[in-house]
Amino acid sequence: MTPIKDHPLRYRLANELHARPFPSFTAPATVVFLAIKKQDQAAGRDRGMDIAHLISLLDRYDAPHPQPGATHYSGAIGRHNIKWEQHTEFVTYTVFSDGVDDRPFDPAAFDVFPHDWLQEAPGVRVTSAILRVEQKPSDDSVQQMLRDWFVPESLACGQVLDESLVIAGDFRVDPAGHLRFAVLPEASCGPGRIGRVVQRICEIETYKAMSMLGFFRAREMSGRTGQIEVELTRLMDEMTGTAEPEKTLDGLLAISQELEATIARSSYRFGATKAYSALVKQRIEVLRETPFKSRQSFGEFMMRRFDPAMRTIEATQDRLNQLADRSIRASELLRTKVDVARSEQNQDLLASMDKRAQMALRLQETVEGLSVVAISYYAVSLAGYLFMPLASVLGVSKSMLIAGLTLPVIGLVWMLIRRIKSKLH
Repeated sequence: MTPIKDHPLRYRLANELHARPFPSFTAPATVVFLAIKKQDQAAGRDRGMDIAHLISLLDRYDAPHPQPGATHYSGAIGRHNIKWEQHTEFVTYTVFSDGVDDRPFDPAAFDVFPHDWLQEAPGVRVTSAILRVEQKPSDDSVQQMLRDWFVPESLACGQVLDESLVIAGDFRVDPAGHLRFAVLPEASCGPGRIGRVVQRICEIETYKAMSMLGFFRAREMSGRTGQIEVELTRLMDEMTGTAEPEKTLDGLLAISQELEATIARSSYRFGATKAYSALVKQRIEVLRETPFKSRQSFGEFMMRRFDPAMRTIEATQDRLNQLADRSIRASELLRTKVDVARSEQNQDLLASMDKRAQMALRLQETVEGLSVVAISYYAVSLAGYLFMPLASVLGVSKSMLIAGLTLPVIGLVWMLIRRIKSKLH
């Protein structure tokens, strides 16, 4: 029996769901995290440069290379383990090391990434963090750790995954240029759960940083957007005034073009921001966070500090769309007004042309009458010379002969002109 034929992508699609497993390790451990993004046009970057940069790091530790075209990699580099992932706009490096330093969040932990290798990165740093993973001591000791390690005003702390771990961080960049997070698992917490929590924290920080790119784009646009709104209102006021409609319409069309160009340039960033912010909320939800000693949780921190920025982006996007719609509607109304005015002008022009045509017709009739007279004058003279010998035969004078020929000649000329005119029409 011939088996059914598989879809060409069947196995690749199935394996993709298992391609990026969570790390697994026990406390104590130190985790170093780095996210790199090309500054401009990151989604369309040369992804081969990302892999080349990874291979350059692996070669320094004499580690195996990833498969060609890989979008993720896990392996050992010296006494550390590394997890590399390639995303739409950025790549992430996560290095796990056993044990913790005596100095909490020692910047030396970041030396796993050579200085010259960092300078050769195909992009810029979006975020970097050091995570300290150690077994949770007593609650009083945890409280003292939090006071010593983090800035109290912005500290976020909570118990996650059925209170099996305590996580904490202040989302501030320390003097060494890194963020700090603490992960304090209970003694009964397994290595898989610890790895999942660490992965979620790194994702929350990365997606938060990527989301904030949209916020600063919205802030940069706010000044010009306000100017456009004022200009659009002024032009709409001119529509009811005495300003020339054509000039007002040109201004409205220019604003519409600028708005459409602005929306086109910002649509990808704002769309990506919406997706990243949704991921931040989703990653926090799956942690199943509960408060620790009445402190601000990660969810509360994001609600107070992060959500307003995302609402600003949504408001900016809505404002741009509304301005674009207003400018389009105003342009259509003014175009209709211009068309009506032009129609009235055309009607006046047609009436004037009709009047001139009537005058031309009357002038033509006058000219025709004069033409009959002139032609008849010359025709009568010629006929007089032609019939002059008959005058003596008939016993009439020359004057009587001319008088007798005048009416028949005029009638004949009039009939000839009418016939010529009818043929021309």
